[in-house]
Amino acid sequence: MPIREDLAELLDPAYTVLLTVECQQGVVGTDSALPELADAARTSGALVNVARLVAAAHESGVQVVHAVAERRPDGRGANRNARLFRAAERLPVQQLSGSKAVRIAPPIEVADEDLVVRRLHGLSPVAGTEVDPLLRNLGCRTLLVTGVSANVAIPNAVFDAVNLGYTVAVPKDAIAGVPADYTPAMVRNTLALVATVVTTSDVLAAWKRPRRG
Repeated sequence: MPIREDLAELLDPAYTVLLTVECQQGVVGTDSALPELADAARTSGALVNVARLVAAAHESGVQVVHAVAERRPDGRGANRNARLFRAAERLPVQQLSGSKAVRIAPPIEVADEDLVVRRLHGLSPVAGTEVDPLLRNLGCRTLLVTGVSANVAIPNAVFDAVNLGYTVAVPKDAIAGVPADYTPAMVRNTLALVATVVTTSDVLAAWKRPRRG
């Protein structure tokens, strides 16, 4: 099916930035601190779809930004004001700065032109990080949000980006959460109200479409 004209315009490579959220080895890799989430990201095909989108972005000239959550070994600056943060402190795999756990997980490939934004605090990949000023300097109009988790970080990223004035698109097959049936429910009942829901194939088709010029 041909890509819709409005979708091609929305995802114009000149004004679109692809954001990957917490697609790091300690989260979605084989040695994840959250094996249920890692399994969901892999068995659903979400992680592979993120990798496909990143590869296509590199080919199409779309800027890629990788948002990574990490922690200092001494824990300085980290939140402790929610059960999620306190539970993370007890996990056998820690997202320590400079460790393998905070490297981007295969099969996603990081190019030299990609930007990696690391945060030591909070739940959001956008609020309180360098992401917003970077997007503005890049001339971003549409933020394409991918990664994990549909439970926490993805909705945070979507809401924050919308509140900051960006148009957001979410490839529903390139995000994952737990349990497996929660992700489509979140997309249908929440994210679809504020973002344009697409598929990986939609995005790939839009980026392959000849530009008018």
